[in-house]
Amino acid sequence: MGLVHKAARRADAAIESFEHALTLDDRRYDAAIELASQCMLLNRYDEARSLLLQYRGRLVDNSLYLDMAGQTYFDMGHYEEAWSLLEQACHLQPEVETYQAHLASCAVYLGNVDAAKSIYVKLLKRHPRHQKTHYELAQLGRARNDGHIKQMLKVLRKGDLKPESNVYLYYALGKEYEDLGKWSESFRYYEMAGSAVKTVANYDVVSDVGLMDRIVATCSASWLQDSPAKIITARTPIFIVGLPRTGTTLTDRIISSHSQVQSVGESQLLQMVLRDGSHAGNQIGITPSQIEAASRRDPKSIAEAYSNAVAHRLGDEPYFIEKFPENVLYLGLIAKAWPDARIVHLRRHPMDACFAVFKQSFFRFAYSLDDLAEYYLAYDRLSRHWRETLGPRMLELNYEDLVANQETQTRQLLQNLGLEFEEDCLHFEQNAAPVATASSVQVREKVHTRSVGKWKKFEKQLRPLRERLEQGGVTI
Repeated sequence: MGLVHKAARRADAAIESFEHALTLDDRRYDAAIELASQCMLLNRYDEARSLLLQYRGRLVDNSLYLDMAGQTYFDMGHYEEAWSLLEQACHLQPEVETYQAHLASCAVYLGNVDAAKSIYVKLLKRHPRHQKTHYELAQLGRARNDGHIKQMLKVLRKGDLKPESNVYLYYALGKEYEDLGKWSESFRYYEMAGSAVKTVANYDVVSDVGLMDRIVATCSASWLQDSPAKIITARTPIFIVGLPRTGTTLTDRIISSHSQVQSVGESQLLQMVLRDGSHAGNQIGITPSQIEAASRRDPKSIAEAYSNAVAHRLGDEPYFIEKFPENVLYLGLIAKAWPDARIVHLRRHPMDACFAVFKQSFFRFAYSLDDLAEYYLAYDRLSRHWRETLGPRMLELNYEDLVANQETQTRQLLQNLGLEFEEDCLHFEQNAAPVATASSVQVREKVHTRSVGKWKKFEKQLRPLRERLEQGGVTI
């Protein structure tokens, strides 16, 4: 019955059935691991971890539940624990491609790029037309020649699929052509990828623009000053925000290399807390009505709910980083719920920032230059609002300044955060902690300036974007 409810995505009912199975026979590790995975889906992380710890020792000969337990750890952000279980599953049944793919993903987050690359190469030998594997392999380093490009073009020619079925290959081809400095070919495939996704994405940028404008109207200076919360927390949060691909992960790695700071990565827990407490529906993401509902909540309840949700990831460090770019939407709520929180807002040249998200597969607002321009203009209005409303509470850091003068900017940043300078922060690439973002490979390198001004290589193709941004008042 638990499996039936799970298949129907009724997590509460599935949990009830799996719990009952365990009362009938507490040796049933299959019910325990199924229960842990369902608890994780409902953000009941402590229960999930307790079950995994209790039953993982009984999984020695069951690859299915070793993999499921590993994936549950992985989804909760516990990558070291996930690795050992996923590795055991692959050892038992090395021929199962799904287990191998899960292990490769975990390897990337743990910084073991060579292991991930080896797995993806082996998988492609078995299934040379598997587009997602080609995409993942392309992300693991800079292309040095066109060997992989030729393989992917061959897959495209033989596949004869609709464009929306080739999205992963388009993005991978765009990336590798860019690595080789073939700018026109690169942009062509990036544009094909975005166009293909947009045909099936059911996305209207007006909704995101409306959300940001509603946030500006709702989270005003007077609202922020009204009954500020008096909250004492055991650990001080540092929220790193900005548009994706603007240096948020780099900044996270620099600060979390400090002995007094831990990073919980992109937990998305704050969004979950705001959505669950708004009683305004079960939509994915945040709606304007949920923002208004959250603005009327007791700030202390937001802080406490988030603190309870994130507790399973925390160590003993007095500071921790929540690095989720989209939290830029909630800076007013953050400032009100955590009067002592540190806020770091990353800024990057508008054209570099826009192009960086345009060439990624993750961001629904960036599948077309038209949508991207309107989104950026709304984000720019929101940023100016936070600058005026939060004042010095929001530390702003320019990506270009950081990569051009890492030591000076790092010293100033740590001082502004109230932290003593530590040499390890200058050698963040040696930080062995997992990285669960699109930049997981890049931040294992030393600081470089290769991405500064990259948009100029595509200046002709990006001209419509530039013109619209300039019309909207953005200085290029």
